[in-house]
This record gives sequence, C-alpha cells and structure tokens, in this order.
Amino acid sequence: MWSQSYDPFGNFLLASGAAALPVVVLLGAIAIFEVKAHVAAALGLITALVVSIFVFDMPAQMAGMAAVYGAGFGLLPIGWIVLNVIFLYRLTAECGEFAVLQRSIGSISTDRRLQLLFIAFSLGAFFEGAAGFGTPVAVTAAMLIGLGFSPLAASGLSLIANTAPVAFGALGSPVIALAAVTGLDIHELSGMIGRQLPFFSLIVPFWLVWAYVGFRRMIEVWPPILVAGLSFAVPQYLVSNFHGPWLVDIVASVVSMASLALFLRVWSPRHATTNGEVDAAAEGMSTESMSADSASSASTGGDALPPLSSQEMLRAWTPWLLLSVFVFLWGIPQVRAYLDSIWSLKIPVVGLDQLVQKMPPVVAAPHVEAAVYSLSLLSATGTGILFSAVIAGVTLGYGPRRLIACYFETLYVIRYSLITIACMLALGFVTRYSGTDATLGLALANTGWLYPFFGPLIGWIGVALTGSDTASNVLFGGLQKVSAEQLGLSSTLMAAANSSGGVMGKMIDAQSIVVAATATKWYGHEGAILRFVFFHSVALAVLVGLLVFAQAYYWPFTLLVP
Repeated sequence: MWSQSYDPFGNFLLASGAAALPVVVLLGAIAIFEVKAHVAAALGLITALVVSIFVFDMPAQMAGMAAVYGAGFGLLPIGWIVLNVIFLYRLTAECGEFAVLQRSIGSISTDRRLQLLFIAFSLGAFFEGAAGFGTPVAVTAAMLIGLGFSPLAASGLSLIANTAPVAFGALGSPVIALAAVTGLDIHELSGMIGRQLPFFSLIVPFWLVWAYVGFRRMIEVWPPILVAGLSFAVPQYLVSNFHGPWLVDIVASVVSMASLALFLRVWSPRHATTNGEVDAAAEGMSTESMSADSASSASTGGDALPPLSSQEMLRAWTPWLLLSVFVFLWGIPQVRAYLDSIWSLKIPVVGLDQLVQKMPPVVAAPHVEAAVYSLSLLSATGTGILFSAVIAGVTLGYGPRRLIACYFETLYVIRYSLITIACMLALGFVTRYSGTDATLGLALANTGWLYPFFGPLIGWIGVALTGSDTASNVLFGGLQKVSAEQLGLSSTLMAAANSSGGVMGKMIDAQSIVVAATATKWYGHEGAILRFVFFHSVALAVLVGLLVFAQAYYWPFTLLVP
C-alpha cells in the first residue's frame, strides 16, 4: 500500500509547480513548438512518470502500471469510438452520399452560421447525451469539414459547441459518478447543475457564431441563435430539476433541433453567409485556412444543382440515422448490462489495484483506489457505431471485401491519433494515481472565501487533464465536498460547480483536440486548434466561476442554491 503525498517539498507552491510540469510540457509542445501530437503526448507522459516517481515518491512499478491502465482505457472505449466514426464517415464520403447529405443540410439553411448552429450545437448535443467520450466532436467535425468549413473552423468550433451538454453526457454519467463519490443526493446534484448550465446553454450558441464570424455577423442571426439556445436551456432546466440527469441532453437536443428547423422554415437572414465569408480577424484563422475554407465552400456549393428527391435525402441520411439509433441503444443502461452479461471481463491491474491510498484533505478519510480495467467490447459505444457503419455500408452497396479494406485503410490513416489518445490517457491516469492532479486542485481549494470562484476551475483542470467530466468528478468531487463543508458553503453547490466548470475544459483537453484533428484529417495541426480554443475555454470557465461565486454569496442567485 502506498499513500499519496500532496506536498513533498513542504512548500505548496513548489509542489504545484512540479505537479503542473506534465501539462506544461504537453500543451507547450503542441501549442508553442508545434510538435506532432503523438510526440508531444509521449513527452508529457515521460514527464508525468518522472515527476510521479522522483518528486512524489510513487513506486516506479505502480506508475508504470497506471500508464498501461490509462493507455488501455484510451484505446477502448475512446479510440474505438474514433476509429469507427471515421470509418462510417469514409464510407459515406467514398460513395458520394456525404455530398448529398451536405446539400440536404443546406436545404435547412444555406447560411453557414445556421448550419454551424444546427450541427455543432443542437445535433452535437444529441450525440453527447447518447454517447459522450469524443463521439459528438468526431461526428460534427466530420460533418462540418464535409460542408466546406476549413479544418480549423470545423475542429475548433465543434470543440466550443461541445460544452454546455457535457455535464449530462452519456445519459448522465458525470452526475451519476459525482453522486457516487460524494454521497450527495443525485436529484439535488442534477438540479443544481441544471440551475447553472442553462445560463451557458444560452450563451454558448451566441459565443459559437461570434467565434466564427465576429460580433456584427453574429447579431444578424440573433433570432435563430436565441431559438436554438432557449429551446435547449429550458428543457435542460426542466428535465434536470424534475426528472433527473439521465435524459437531459437527449430531450433538450431534440427540442432544440426541431425548434431551430421549424423556425428556419419561416425566417431567413437578410444577408446569408456562404462560401467561406467569415471574419478572419475575429476568428483568428490563418490565410491558408481561410483560403481552404473558401475553396472548399465553392466546390461544395452550387445553387444550380437540382433539388433533392425524398429518396435521395433518405439514402444520404440513413447512415447517420442508423448511427443515432445504435448510439442511443448502446447508451441505455439495460442494454449495456445485457451485452455485458453476454461477454465482459473485469481485469484488476496487477501492481496498482487496491494499492494506492488517497489521503485527506482530498477525501474525508483515507480511501483505497481501485484499478480494474473493464474489457467490455460488446457494450462499448464504439461497437454500436461499428454495427451502424457495417449496416450502412451494406445499404450503400458495399461488399464484404471493400468494407474490410476500407476499415483497414481507416485504421492506417488514424494510427498516430490512436497512439496519441493512448499516451494522453496514460498521462492522465499517472497524474490521477500519483496524486499530482490533486495537488493542483488543493492549490485552488486553499483560496478561502474566493473558493466558490476557483472551485469550478478545479473541475476545469480535471477535465483538461483527463478528457472526461465523469473522471474529473470522480477525481475532485470528494475534495469539493470536504472543502465546502470546511468553509461553510453548500456542498451540493460546490460539487455541482466541479461538473459545470469542468465542461469548459473539454475543449482544451488533448484527447478531444486529437479527435477533432482526426475527424477533419488535419493531422499535425493540433497546436493550431489548441491556440484557437484556449481563450474561449478560459473565458467561459471564468464566467462559470463568477456565476458560482454569485450563487454562493449574492441575492437573488443564492435562491438557486438548496
């Protein structure tokens, strides 16, 4: 048994600096030195191992097994999702049906701003609610790149859009995990998060379009933006407060998509934004990206094309409808349980399971950490996506030989992305089991009366490190509860703040950035994506902190706290 130590120097400032080194190396290598993502991830992992072993005195064997555990989790379920989503996309693109899908989305609106709103925000929220774990970014980024958005726009904007739904993603998994580790009532936590995030469900659509075209062009389409945001925020509040966390994103996204589509049948912008007409200064894109956007738009546009028949539209949408159905089915707990009953393995990680002990003040009392790898291939979301891709391929006329060939071609294309994801998760698991991430959290927890502002930033750090709001809640949920009780704050408020603040870290976690780069075939440009989204992530996280601070101390926001 090894007990975590959070201040090996007897100086919390030095300890926090050492704990931050792996993240600094990883993000610095990507964003500043533009090192290829898989190399940067390997450098970050090596740094995490060195810090854990030589600074925080974690036994080398435990650190190594934590890395192996994380790499396995990176490949299954996360890499498995990415591989199969890209496989489906390549099938539809190769046979020309994706081009038809682009035209059908254009029939909803030819305006790029509204296409972005419908796909990245409303449709992406559905995939987040049903599956999570990178699925929405992979799907929406691929759709946007197919519509002619530049790789940077498709990647960065998909990441920005995938924020407000994250806390209730994968059928409420982050809230379920938060309730489990804190012992707080799941309905109270769901309701509290549901009284924080709807504010951002209204803000994010405006923010998204603003990031794309600038403030002036955003204001031109404020009515549909308001419709999309409001029709998502209201169901998000109602379902989370009066039902629970399980169906929040599913209901809210369906209402948002339907409301936006119906509204656009009676409303259209005075000046449509097409053919890559974006504000380069506001978006921060390079000239090369802008040119690619315009050229791609010109190639996919075309008012002279004949209208699509209902049969053509159905054929083009069939693969994505199948994807939605399978992802939703695989997200149902009863379906997962049934598939696990057929075949599933729980593999304790030798040399790590039940051998690492979390210590106060991260937890109320010493707590032994489990390390059990779940090899649940049948119930993995990626397997449902694979089934949908194979069925879609057959309906599109592919034979078995071509399906297999295309699958291995896809595997070859994303090989470096899979390596990167494995290294990223290995890094995250090393920091988790060594306690270095808890050191960073404690540094923010020691801020006294300012803690309600910094509490959400703890969740933000957790998601940026682990790539998962669920993992961040497991990691820091107990710390939030203990700190809140010591400061006389609502433990429900601060536990919920961990999840609400965490969602803003989703756009800068390296795993999500790699997924976006893979989906848009923009390999090697992860640094550009990170630089594009970093300000948005920090700014939105600060706004969450300000909201929670107001809920802790100032009327009428205090009325929202139980």
